[in-house]
Amino acid sequence: MRHIIYILAAIVVICVTASCHDEETYAEMKKKEKRAIENFLKDNEFGGPIKVISEEQFAAQDSTTDTLQNEYVLFEEDGIYMQVISRGAGKTFVEMAKEQSADSTISKTILCRFMEYDIKAGAVTSTNLYSSSIVDKMLCKYTHRSLQYTASFTQGNMMSNSKSSYVPQGWLKPLAYIRLTRNSGKIAKVRLIVPHSSGTQNASNYVLPMFYEISYQLGI
Repeated sequence: MRHIIYILAAIVVICVTASCHDEETYAEMKKKEKRAIENFLKDNEFGGPIKVISEEQFAAQDSTTDTLQNEYVLFEEDGIYMQVISRGAGKTFVEMAKEQSADSTISKTILCRFMEYDIKAGAVTSTNLYSSSIVDKMLCKYTHRSLQYTASFTQGNMMSNSKSSYVPQGWLKPLAYIRLTRNSGKIAKVRLIVPHSSGTQNASNYVLPMFYEISYQLGI
């Protein structure tokens, strides 16, 4: 009987050990994410090799990137890469807030058309680019005193897919640099590489880096 107990105990230990080996640690997943982003910077189907510029150079270029050289600015604080395809017409949130007061909070509805691409899987995971009747809508608030942006989805694919109104921080990053207009011919458009820490709930849970192409149009 004791011999059987020892055998069963050994089997349990082996199973637990194997399970531990099979399960990736968070650190290992982050390493894979970093490697996937590095490979994407070297080669991708969205313009080829990416030229990374600093925030200082980005500011010196009046918050623009050279799309002919496939430039992206790297924001060191959160690891987000951004290419400004078009800054858009109209005004930035900061400009709109300054027209009111230093303590003002601006609330605007923004319409977004986007494509989401899983960098590790090499596949498009969500988009609304191919349907004129579908647009993702978010209500965005900017508080001038704290320079903070907050937002929530009110309709669209992002809200449906995640069953949440949560707007990833990566989607909010461009709002400090783009101008907003209702003119469909002059809207802002960016491309983003968003690490899991600034991504959707799903990206955060599974440590997935995502690539986005997003346009921002002022809603009513």
